[in-house]
Amino acid sequence: MTSMRWLCCAASLLFAVPAAALADGSSRPYGGGGPIGAPDIVAKYNKSGERFRIEGHCQSSCTMLLAIRNVCVSPDAELAFHAALFPNERGQTPPPKRQAAMLNSYKPALRRYLVANHYVDSFEFHTISGREIISKFGYKACP
Repeated sequence: MTSMRWLCCAASLLFAVPAAALADGSSRPYGGGGPIGAPDIVAKYNKSGERFRIEGHCQSSCTMLLAIRNVCVSPDAELAFHAALFPNERGQTPPPKRQAAMLNSYKPALRRYLVANHYVDSFEFHTISGREIISKFGYKACP
């Protein structure tokens, strides 16, 4: 294949992908949680207005990305919640300020559910499917 023909094929593939899909952020790089800088990521996407997709496995601090205004959730996603504790703090009570910051990342219905069901009392993970996050707690489904 000539280089010009290859370039034309590559260009046509690029234009076949919707522009919005190219700009979407994804939770995949942050799925394992830990020190991901969730407040900075939330601020970045809230400032730009770009869509951010929660997809795949999203645990711990990754779930705080639900605070992005233009977030959508893949029905196949799995979100794993626990108290605002670090692994070396297992068995302790979550610090109130850190716990409040984490809980304020979620819509009120999800926050109430997590607290009422004791999902955020300990470091034990509790998984909620993307389908449930969408249907029970009012998050948008990803197109």
